[in-house]
Amino acid sequence: MIYRKLRPDETDLLRDFVYEAIFVPEGAAPPPRDIIFRPELAVYYEHFGTGPADVCIVAEADGCVIGAAWARIMVDYGHVDDHTPSIAIALRREYRGQGTGTQLLSRLLMEISRMGYRQASLSVQKANAAVHLYERAGFRTVREDEAEQIMVCSFS
Repeated sequence: MIYRKLRPDETDLLRDFVYEAIFVPEGAAPPPRDIIFRPELAVYYEHFGTGPADVCIVAEADGCVIGAAWARIMVDYGHVDDHTPSIAIALRREYRGQGTGTQLLSRLLMEISRMGYRQASLSVQKANAAVHLYERAGFRTVREDEAEQIMVCSFS
């Protein structure tokens, strides 16, 4: 597995990974693929690379990008303030549960910290098993409702 920064000519891959990042509960039908064009999801990829906090780490296997973790300052589901990058992470289904997500998240958080940011945030459905990944990485819940929680990881 190779971990590296997303190249400028690969930003269109983020559309696919936005779709992969959508939590689909066990037994539920996945949403239609064109859901990624809704404004609340397009904010994750439109004009990526133009913002000061825009950074993406990808995992590559056999010459193919199979996962991505990225950050940017945006008003999204995980927004806490205008100085905190929100993150998203997604892996192709067949690569989940093998530690790749942990590596992507760890490398992304190190990069965000190196860029001078004091924290990162995200939003996750409470039923999503990834909650445990985020807790192990140091994220703590700062707001929640019955289905979703907003988590923040502070860098010391």
